[in-house]
Amino acid sequence: MEASKANLINSLSLIVFGLWGYIDSSSMTALIPVGIGFTLGACTNEIKKGNKLIAHLAVLGTLIILVALIGMRLPKSIDQGGVGLFRVIVMISTSLLAMTAFIKSFIKNRKSK
Repeated sequence: MEASKANLINSLSLIVFGLWGYIDSSSMTALIPVGIGFTLGACTNEIKKGNKLIAHLAVLGTLIILVALIGMRLPKSIDQGGVGLFRVIVMISTSLLAMTAFIKSFIKNRKSK
């Protein structure tokens, strides 16, 4: 999968599931993935064009949200269970997908030089 497509899927996932979490809990912290999702979504066209700086910034944003979801949100969601756990797992999965696509893209670009 192309890095730009994986980034778009991840950004949409973060936006949709983050908003869903906010609607369910009314917690302002549920909007953090939404903000990062919009930021990553704004990077998609530049990633598609091959802008290395934007691609690396998108990787950084993806890594930050991935660490936050796994380290801070996942343990709480496991304790609480329910739909919140599903939302967190989906956001983690799409973030991992995006990270994998970025890494493969970087390796491919390195080999082509």
